[in-house]
This record gives sequence, structure tokens and C-alpha cells, in this order.
Amino acid sequence: MSEFLLQAAAIIIPLIIAIVFHEVAHGWVARMLGDPTAHEQRRLSFNPLRHVDPFGTIILPGMLWLTTHTAFGWAKPVPVNKWRLHDPRRGMMAVAAAGPGMNLVLAAIGAVLLGLLVRFAGDSSSPSLQFVADNFNNFIMINVFLAFFNLLPIPPFDGSHIVEGVLPPPAARQYERLRPFGFVLLFLVLLVIPQLFPDWNVIERVVVPPVRWIGEHYYHLARAVAGL
Repeated sequence: MSEFLLQAAAIIIPLIIAIVFHEVAHGWVARMLGDPTAHEQRRLSFNPLRHVDPFGTIILPGMLWLTTHTAFGWAKPVPVNKWRLHDPRRGMMAVAAAGPGMNLVLAAIGAVLLGLLVRFAGDSSSPSLQFVADNFNNFIMINVFLAFFNLLPIPPFDGSHIVEGVLPPPAARQYERLRPFGFVLLFLVLLVIPQLFPDWNVIERVVVPPVRWIGEHYYHLARAVAGL
């Protein structure tokens, strides 16, 4: 049981940090671009309790990571009012990109920390050091996965806001009409279609390959820092 709890903690801790920073990044960029809504509602905070949804942030992604090594989850969204942005169209693209961008920066930090741990701890088999190493390993891959997963062009993911900003205004308005049906689309694409048509699995075919590719680059960084 203690081993299971340690494994769960090594997933939950990196996951909460990744999701909280992801959400705060949205609010930071929105504030810089003219929308102080998140600041006014006290959501520009690193206190997890302000952001965590118990089921979406901890229980569901923790179960998924333990069973499938994928991490789908959500936090309480940081409020953004696009009409308070200086340029609503381009501003929303920047706000949306800030979350995945933050996750990629965090993954790089995790790689550096993992490399430093290996460099200075060497081949130590200490359980506490192994727990720290597991946290850094999971931190890298969870952040990379969340970055790419959130770039899927399916409402309400960040990728959908980026698509709206790229499309011509008439097409963007049509695309925006899908937003109220976002979770239905998500359920169909991620759960129903893979069951009916296994070869169409979006996660395995679309998200996992770039996650593995860029994850390898982060591990190259970790090895370089470790001097290997």
C-alpha cells in the first residue's frame, strides 16, 4: 500500500503543479493584454485550492496515469473576458497559447532538475531520492502531454481558441458555435470513437507521437545537465 501511495503522490504532485501553473499562465497573459478578470477574482494565485477540481484535477488524471500513462484532466478554468482584451481576436490566441507554453517551460525546468539530481546523487538507491526522481520524470512527461493535449482543436481546449484566431472571421463565428457542445465532442472523440473504431484513437495517433518526440528532447537536456 505504501508503494502505491508513493506512486500516486509522484503523479498527483507534478500534475497539480502543472495544471495550476497552466491556469495561472492564462490569467497572467490576459492581465498583460488588458483583461484583469482573473486578478479581480483572486485567481492569479499558486494556491492549489483556488484552482483544483477534486475529480478533474486529482482523481481522474491520477487513475488514467496509473493505468494508461496518459493524463487527461482539468482545473477550475481561470476566468477570461475576451472583450476586455486590447485585441480580443489575437489576445485570445495569446491567452490560449500561454497555458501549453507554460507546460513546455515547466518540462524544461523538470529536465534540468532531473539532470542535476543524477549529476550530484549519482547511483544512490535511496528511496527518498528515487521518489524525487520519479516526481521529476513524471513532471516532464505530464507537462509535455498536457501541452499537446490542450492544443487539440476541440472546444473547450486551448487549441480551439487558437483555431478561432487563425480562421477568417465568418468561419471563426461558425466554429465558435461548436463551443457549447465541446464536452460532448470530447466524449465522442476520446471515448466513443476509439471504442467503435480502434484505429481512429486520437490520443495514440495524434497526441502520443509528438509527446514522445519532444519528451526525448527533454531527456537529452537532462542527460546533458547530468554530464552523461
